[in-house]
Amino acid sequence: QVQLVESGGGLVQAGGSLRLSCTASRNIFSFANMGWYRQAPGKLRELVAGITHGGITNYGDSVKGRFTISRDNAKNTVHLQMNTLKPEDTAVYYCNADLVNAAYWGQGTQVTVSS
Repeated sequence: QVQLVESGGGLVQAGGSLRLSCTASRNIFSFANMGWYRQAPGKLRELVAGITHGGITNYGDSVKGRFTISRDNAKNTVHLQMNTLKPEDTAVYYCNADLVNAAYWGQGTQVTVSS
């Protein structure tokens, strides 16, 4: 079993920045693909950014050029740097760990961007 704990959410004005972090309870980062997803009220959960165990990244179209995902394998932590935030970025953000035989989710952290 793996626990993922997110932190760094909060309230920010449009144009501001936040940095989310997700720490795993045990060392999985050397072989897990990690991702950040978000879900706004009334909408489906969507991929925000992903990073493979080899360090290859991908981003949702709406965040390209504004968000950056990174990982620190030694600390079992993945980060999401969010810049130039917009009100439409408001959502609960979830960390995901995708292993060969299982997938794990964090509890979510709220990000609210005011206009």
